Amino acid sequence: MQEILSLEKKIVPELVEVLEKRYSILRAIYYNQPIGRRVLANELKLGERAVRNEINFLKAQNLIEINTPGMTVTEEGAEIVDKLKDFVHSLRGLADKEHIIKTFLGLRDVIIVPGNVETDDGILKDLGKATANYLKKIIKDNDIIALTGGNTIREFVEAFPQINNVSNILVVPARGGMGRKVETQASTLAASLAKKIKGSYKLLHIPENLSLELLDTLLKEKEIREVIDDIHNADILIYGIGNAITMAKKRDVSEEEINKLKSLGAVGEAFGCYFNKNSEVVSENTSIGININEAKKINTHIAVAAGESKVEAIMAAMMNNKNAVLVTDEAAGNKIIQVINNQTK
Repeated sequence: MQEILSLEKKIVPELVEVLEKRYSILRAIYYNQPIGRRVLANELKLGERAVRNEINFLKAQNLIEINTPGMTVTEEGAEIVDKLKDFVHSLRGLADKEHIIKTFLGLRDVIIVPGNVETDDGILKDLGKATANYLKKIIKDNDIIALTGGNTIREFVEAFPQINNVSNILVVPARGGMGRKVETQASTLAASLAKKIKGSYKLLHIPENLSLELLDTLLKEKEIREVIDDIHNADILIYGIGNAITMAKKRDVSEEEINKLKSLGAVGEAFGCYFNKNSEVVSENTSIGININEAKKINTHIAVAAGESKVEAIMAAMMNNKNAVLVTDEAAGNKIIQVINNQTK
């Protein structure tokens, strides 16, 4: 397959370019439907004339429909978007990059989604779908799934289909609540995922940055203690990775604490732990839930993080985590490969 693709790129490179362009347009319509031509052109940063020509072609092939509200993808078009995803993955040689990153970082597996989440919002949905597909393959009866909050994890939950081939699944929030958006908090997402799996869930409505005294008091509550025990007994942990300082600010951490994080060299954050470039935990949020020692005991980690700006954070949080699966985008994957090449020269 790879040999044929290499030959195609050499002999008819324009064929590959046209395929990728049409796939990008069809995919953008699929994720943003109904959408107008001008908005689509702006979304893809293409000229309106170029977009119009491709739209006419896609309509002639019965892959899209054009109505008053905007363009929508037909059933046949949606099927092609799904099938072309794996082809584009091979076309861009992402399997080789996945192997290089997996080996260098010492991970269980790496999944790279084509594209750049920082220039194309639709890639966030692809990340969610890739994460959902992976979980669907590994989930088994009686599993406990712990997950954190955030926009990326929300996309995964939304992408996860209704399934009924597993039983007695428990979904719990990995940590207490963070931020003001209820729809992206871990407890909300845990409840949504549990419904799709026809499982049960438990909630942990506890804010971040509580004092140690108050945390100790809360941990004595039977209901909270039971949830914490379930979190610590999780079989699968699903979480996002963020830039250390960005995440600290989201948690309304004081300026003094932010300066301390900077002085400690914190570059990445995952499930409340702040990592330096050497993958050492230099600080930890005091919220109730999973911590680094408990996380290490969990058999399967699925980390979802993408974009070039997160590469340093991803590498800091993921290095030598043999239980971890990294789901990321092509832009981050390429940047990680660059870092690897520079370090191994």
